[in-house]
Amino acid sequence: MNTRTTRIAAVAAALALTTTVGGCSLLRGGQDALPAPSRSTSATPTPTPSATADTDAAGQTEADLLRESASPRPPTAAPTEAPRPAPTMSSIPPGTVVSEGDVASPKGSVHFHFRVVADQDDRFAVQYSGFTSTLPVPVSASFLRVTPAVGDGMSHIGDGDQQLGGATTTPGPTVSVPMAQAGHDPSFLGALVTYSSATPDAALPVEIGPGKVLAVTPLSWSVPARTTNVHPTDSGAAPDATGTVPSTTASGAPASYVVAPDDLIGDVAARFGLSVSDLVWLNPSLTVYGDQQYLYEGTTMNLDPLRR
Repeated sequence: MNTRTTRIAAVAAALALTTTVGGCSLLRGGQDALPAPSRSTSATPTPTPSATADTDAAGQTEADLLRESASPRPPTAAPTEAPRPAPTMSSIPPGTVVSEGDVASPKGSVHFHFRVVADQDDRFAVQYSGFTSTLPVPVSASFLRVTPAVGDGMSHIGDGDQQLGGATTTPGPTVSVPMAQAGHDPSFLGALVTYSSATPDAALPVEIGPGKVLAVTPLSWSVPARTTNVHPTDSGAAPDATGTVPSTTASGAPASYVVAPDDLIGDVAARFGLSVSDLVWLNPSLTVYGDQQYLYEGTTMNLDPLRR
């Protein structure tokens, strides 16, 4: 094998390795383990040397050899759309109180104050203060959507969950806890639940055992109305946007979307009257696959601006 043939084979092998692993385009972030894409893709064929005359390759660059040894792959058209305004949402001034109240367990064993305030990043935080308790176990509080009853066991913790302390007659300090699950509007949460966070102990009375609900405080909300220029409307299934809408907002607008096989981000955005930028704004961690931006089958996408 002469020098030129050897160089062609080496460069073609390098190109084969590159094209085999280089077909994935991620619009947002990355994950170590991803679900199957909505459309399967095939590996790029390994290029083979062209049948050219065996001449001296001196003075030729590797780029020259690549052009001789590989058939060019026609590019895939990227999704296009007309320019639109950037997605926006109005802010609530930081420190605005949207819910506040006093908690007292039915038997008077636990007392504290809470208030939910707008935070710096258009999210919310809960402030717990003045905690006292005569119970011999640590006590926690958590915001839940579905309201349990006193004496029930906690099946899961909710938003703003915090252990407030154990037995004390000295009012505790103010503790601020982010409400990570509330998004831009926490008013879907139904109650603040106070519960025992004791460790298992056969000597403890059942009513203050691990996870037992000690108090349920219904919530009253006064969240200022938000304005946005993102208003999804469902025009119905269309080619490359055939998924389902499992939930809607109180006004009947689509609130979420489950990706179907072959769904493309541009077509899904168009189905709901949105731009691709709107869809990414609603789903900051959205991941896509390939030149045409395939969405991952089975992914549930958010369409409600107040839940982003």
